[in-house]
Amino acid sequence: MKKIAKGKRPIYFDDAQIDKLFAIAMALAGEVSVLRDRLDTIENLLESKGILSVTEIETYQPDEKVTQQREQWRSAYLERILRVLQQELETFN
Repeated sequence: MKKIAKGKRPIYFDDAQIDKLFAIAMALAGEVSVLRDRLDTIENLLESKGILSVTEIETYQPDEKVTQQREQWRSAYLERILRVLQQELETFN
């Protein structure tokens, strides 16, 4: 189930558009930070157990199925990041 924040959005800057951009940037920063930690953990575990090297990860070429799955994930990811703008557009319609 998708979580929806309740209450008013906090205001940090005088310009509402800058606040929206800031919210997008912070959502992105949070996603990237979590992803980086998880990726680092996985790479370290794989290499320490002799399962996979960092070189193998860096030279991996995804097949069509993996590419399609990544594109679907990326689309959902961008929806989450840009939700602030989407919510505003829905308000005007």
